[in-house]
Amino acid sequence: MKQSAYKEAGVDIDAGAELVERIKPAVKATNRAGVMSAIGGFGALFDPKAAGYNDPILVSATDGVGTKIKIAIDTGKHSTIGIDLVAMCVNDLIVQGAEPLFFLDYFASGKLELDVAEAVISGIAQGCKDSGCALIGGETAEMPGMYEAGDYDLAGFTVGAVERDQILTGERICAGDIVLGLAASGLHSNGYSLVRKIVGSTQGYDYDSPAPFDSKQNLGDVLLTPTKLYVKSLLSALKLKDNEGNTAIKGMANITGGGLIENIPRVMPENTLCVLDAESWDLPPVFKWLAEVGNVAPEDMARTLNCGIGMAVICAADQADTLIKALEDQGETVSKIGIIKDSQENTAVTIKNLDQAWS
Repeated sequence: MKQSAYKEAGVDIDAGAELVERIKPAVKATNRAGVMSAIGGFGALFDPKAAGYNDPILVSATDGVGTKIKIAIDTGKHSTIGIDLVAMCVNDLIVQGAEPLFFLDYFASGKLELDVAEAVISGIAQGCKDSGCALIGGETAEMPGMYEAGDYDLAGFTVGAVERDQILTGERICAGDIVLGLAASGLHSNGYSLVRKIVGSTQGYDYDSPAPFDSKQNLGDVLLTPTKLYVKSLLSALKLKDNEGNTAIKGMANITGGGLIENIPRVMPENTLCVLDAESWDLPPVFKWLAEVGNVAPEDMARTLNCGIGMAVICAADQADTLIKALEDQGETVSKIGIIKDSQENTAVTIKNLDQAWS
């Protein structure tokens, strides 16, 4: 039987249909209260009232994984890159107090390789499941001529909800507040163009090489460590109240592109200064290694990578110990990393003892 003209042009509709069948069990495992439709329709339905909200504000976020995907492609290890995709999106929702409700993904390639696509989307489903978020739809695009053989790209989109009177805006942050840092799982999913440049220009190392700072892992596995999902631990901590009945957490910042220096000011009021102490948390060895072999200054690292802190949480000083205990009970590693001060200058972050911490 002669194959279709579309398949001759490089697009296999049957492969796309088979992928949908393969991923249905993983997608079904992400179902949660509020889901009204199954995967495969033209659009997905979700009922916030059925999810338990009375007066919800919807919060949305979209993101990708960047050039970390190239490491997954080069190593042939695709099972965790989907977790990164989910984390990059849902960690942006939680900083506003929102619970992620559902997620949609976009997977694009020149030619659909079923095993690769299944591994990637299974990772997305795992990330959704670990965040209490339903994977309710997506798009698989096969575009010959747009991508080199074996290449693919990812994008994600998520919608969450928060009750109107519980939105976190950061407006209550004031001088004397404490900045807590939640440890990152690794590099997360930012700065990988720099990371790949450093590894590619460093003689004697490739992704299969033992990590020079951890002989039990190879370098590729370290660099592919998935972005940490903070949703469940922070949703639990958001239930804590201060002495006036307000949420004990005043503001949060997801430490993504721009690092600590660029992201924390996004939730700070005007005329405030965040002073961090680089010696107050442990700097994971992968960051020190990258800085050393790449000859990258500490200030540049702090503006590009998370430097071991994946999420910043700001609270009143008298609430800090209670929040630390609550977050540690949820499995987080937490440090007091800084303080908020008044400032007559523009809202900013300064990091003291940076050179000492990196030496």
